[in-house]
Amino acid sequence: MKGLRATQKPGTVVAHVVLIKRLAAVAPALTCDWPSEDPWPGRSARQVAHYAGQRELATKAISPEIWFPLIRAAWAYVHTFAPDILRAVGRRDELLAAVSPSILGRHAEVEAWLANTANKIPVHAAPREDGQPRVNWLLLDLLVGLRSQPTYSLVKSSRHKSRVLRVVAEGRTTTQGLVDGLAQVSRPDGTVGPWHPGIGPQHLFNLTVALRNAAFVLVAGLSMMRDSEIHAITRGNVVEHYNSPAIASIEEKGDPSSPRKHWWIIEPVAEAITVAEAVSPHAERVFAPLARPHVSETVDGAEMTAAFIAFVNAARGWTGLEEIPAGAARPHMFRRTMAMLTDQFPGSEIALGIQLKHAATRALANRVTQGYAASDPSWSKHLESAIDAARFRRIKDLYQAHKNGHPVGFGPGAAQISKAFDEIQESVAARGGDARVEESLLRKARITIRFGTLNHCLFDPNNPVGAVCLEHATIPAGHTGPLEERCRPDRCRNSLIGAEHIPIYDAHRRTQLAVLQTPNLPACRQALIRRELERVEAVLDTIPKEPR
Repeated sequence: MKGLRATQKPGTVVAHVVLIKRLAAVAPALTCDWPSEDPWPGRSARQVAHYAGQRELATKAISPEIWFPLIRAAWAYVHTFAPDILRAVGRRDELLAAVSPSILGRHAEVEAWLANTANKIPVHAAPREDGQPRVNWLLLDLLVGLRSQPTYSLVKSSRHKSRVLRVVAEGRTTTQGLVDGLAQVSRPDGTVGPWHPGIGPQHLFNLTVALRNAAFVLVAGLSMMRDSEIHAITRGNVVEHYNSPAIASIEEKGDPSSPRKHWWIIEPVAEAITVAEAVSPHAERVFAPLARPHVSETVDGAEMTAAFIAFVNAARGWTGLEEIPAGAARPHMFRRTMAMLTDQFPGSEIALGIQLKHAATRALANRVTQGYAASDPSWSKHLESAIDAARFRRIKDLYQAHKNGHPVGFGPGAAQISKAFDEIQESVAARGGDARVEESLLRKARITIRFGTLNHCLFDPNNPVGAVCLEHATIPAGHTGPLEERCRPDRCRNSLIGAEHIPIYDAHRRTQLAVLQTPNLPACRQALIRRELERVEAVLDTIPKEPR
């Protein structure tokens, strides 16, 4: 075991120790001669392996420089470009249904089509080196009713080819492709135009592959599903689960017999799966190889992501999408990144435990959940800026409400923030300033406020006097700010109760009163409920009767 510890990671050593301990436990049932005594009595596998059980995951988050342009590009293909691509597929199939396998006996029809001035010769957007148009022979064959084949194509007939080139010389050409009216996009160079130069039959395979890959990126990025779980999605798996849209799939992590479970999703993910279903040739599976419709093999998630990034970057000149820089972006990293972003919201640990499908005995989340949600250095600056910007927007909303004569909130904290707003208004009036001066003063005021689910906290780290959460508390080394788990909105001078909090406290009060009516309720339980009611009533007493 010492040699194993020297060459393997502690987690791997734990697995070996567990196996040896289990073999010792079932030794009497084994046909071979195996010792029935535990080699490490009284010691757990973690202790034997010297495994400290660190919370850090080896999986890194996708850097924000890659994450944002990648997700935006995937959404653009799924939401903006997909309708055009699917229309082109439908038009291609419609033309194929009417084609003839041979030009024999159809020369007159072809000549009539070419002679009709309403018909234009399809050409590629990029001309030849000499500046002359390049005929899109594949699309032209379809338009005149021919299945383009090496021996039966207009380009193989010298008579028809020369006739086509004469029409082109007359200027009767179009770059439209299979369909017109493509979505318009704004490009970095300031131009506005269609996102594609003209969708032809030769483009459809790569475009449908890009759609499938874009859908995979969105599902992986926004659902927190494992790669194997995404591949287990079948047609019709977008369902309603507890009145919210969800994906029903198999939770697989080395065990294909795992039960069917649900992952809550947002509308863009549901749209992505719908698009993936539309381009999938497989009878059941959504994410399947497009060139081999009858096989059941899976497509590598990392390869789909890499191929999509390369495709997006190659087409940026027309699509106007941002360049996706080089870097790691694999399916398990999507899961880690979204978990980290979700952790920025209050009460997220339980939600993450449910969505990540982490088995736990404590509050539906476990140590692994905390590892997934841990902050990543590459995101720290971005998240700090985003949180500051969101906080300032809410402060501006409170300031505007104060200017309009509406209460910013209730409780001791309301008086503090109202006083700060009054001082800003007085300064603006004294300077004769406008909205720009007002916003500048609002930023310089540096109002410290933490917006929360049950109240807002005005804790000032430079003047923490009066913060109830710090009274008689043991403050962890290196900790700054309030101790949120000891928050007392009913007593603290820093507590601000907003209008959005009132229904929560009102509902909590009614719930506690209903529980108090339970027959044969133990005295200790009654005392606990009454104490909780006193705290809730203390909060509600700070609010005028009208809003309640």
